[in-house]
Amino acid sequence: MPNLHDIERRINSVSSTKQITRTMEMVAAAKIRKSTERMEGALPWARAVSDMLISTAPHAPIDSEPLLRVHDDVKRVLVVAVTSDRGLAGGFNSTVLRAAESLIREKEAAGAKVEVAACGKKAIGYFSYRGVKPVFEFAGMSADPSYEESVELSKYIAPEYAAAEDALDEVYVVFNHAKNAAEQTLVMQQVLPISRESYAEILGLVKAEEDVFLQFREPTGEFPAGDIDYEPDATSVMHWLMMRYLHNSVNFALLDSAAGEQGARRNAMKSATDNANEMISTLTRVYNRVRQGAITTEITEIVGGAAALEE
Repeated sequence: MPNLHDIERRINSVSSTKQITRTMEMVAAAKIRKSTERMEGALPWARAVSDMLISTAPHAPIDSEPLLRVHDDVKRVLVVAVTSDRGLAGGFNSTVLRAAESLIREKEAAGAKVEVAACGKKAIGYFSYRGVKPVFEFAGMSADPSYEESVELSKYIAPEYAAAEDALDEVYVVFNHAKNAAEQTLVMQQVLPISRESYAEILGLVKAEEDVFLQFREPTGEFPAGDIDYEPDATSVMHWLMMRYLHNSVNFALLDSAAGEQGARRNAMKSATDNANEMISTLTRVYNRVRQGAITTEITEIVGGAAALEE
């Protein structure tokens, strides 16, 4: 049984820790609103560019844009893992890193060479420790990402995917989507080649819907195929759309992850604060029980000593 001094020291230690976790919870709660507003502000543009590209890409001339091509053999893959720079966010980072590592193993088992782009110190440290040197690194900006980061990464992706030899064949982005202030969901988005899945479907905002305009775009026995006009020309339009799509895919993932990070940290710190309160209550009960036992022992000794003197 620990003595009173040890128990009191543990209570003070847990109380100090609780003050820290409570403060971090309040800071994260204050940052959630700003980061969520940035993510929600970027979502309409991300959806618009993605939907526009999905609807026009199948009808663009095949040679109008190299980034539109689907490579027959998958020999080289890029996985972009988006994590935070700081910890104390529960399983926020480990979820992304486990999913990215699982994807890497899957592609390597299929015979592809996999490269990693690490966004956030946790991803950089995780892959570096395992002997994987990221081809691209971002650190120190996970809580407040900038558009320049996404432009820089997409400028690396575009020429590598369009290269004549040893080109990238697939590009994936793995990140946590801030479903709400209290919940984050893992997203594994295929950026290249372009997926037919819209942002609304990827993020779970809406269920996949039937394309009611398909009959007007595709030739059938009853209707001729629809046509799309490009101004000034298909090459310029599709290149502009593809670059905006790449910038957007990375930028939205960074913004969405930043919002999810604050929510995950607030949840983790709230749980830590609640656990600290419960531990303090338990230790206080133990302290009172030990103190009462010590008092009872002292009273018994006094009464016994007095009785012995009377005899």
